[in-house]
Amino acid sequence: MTEYVLPTHTNVFGSIFGGQILAWVDICAAICAQRHTGEMAITAGIDQLSFERPIRVGQVVRLAARVTATFKTSLEILVEVEGEDAKTGERWPCVRAFVTFVAVDGQLLPIPVPPLEITTDEERALVEAATARRSERLSRRSRPPKGMAGTAP
Repeated sequence: MTEYVLPTHTNVFGSIFGGQILAWVDICAAICAQRHTGEMAITAGIDQLSFERPIRVGQVVRLAARVTATFKTSLEILVEVEGEDAKTGERWPCVRAFVTFVAVDGQLLPIPVPPLEITTDEERALVEAATARRSERLSRRSRPPKGMAGTAP
C-alpha cells in the first residue's frame, strides 16, 4: 500500500500520528490475510512496536505485508512501513509490526487457515520466530497480570 501524508494525519509537529500508521498497518495486514486465506480475517493482536523515524506531512508512507507463519486458524503477518520523500526518492524505515489474524466464516467463527509454503531458509527462520512469538503470546494469556496472583476472579 502507498499513502500520502496529509495535514489531517499529523500532530502539531507535522509528523504522522502513530495511530494513523497503525490503522494503515491493520488494513494492509488484513488484505494480506484475506489474500492468503481466501476468507475474511479479523485482527487478534499486534506485537510490540517501536517507531524508528517520523514521516512528515507531504511525504509518502509505503507499507508491505507478507505472511510469516500459519497455524490452525490464525496467521502472522509482517508489515514493514517506510517513509519516502517523493521529491528525492529517499526511503527510510518507520516501523515493523507483526500482526496476528484469525480466519473466520460468516458467523465469525474461526476456520482453518491454508498452510504456508516454505521454501527458503529466510522463510524457515520467519516461521521459527513467529512460533516463538505465538508461544509467548499464549503464555501471557494463561498467567495472571503481575500483582494479581491468588486473587479471586
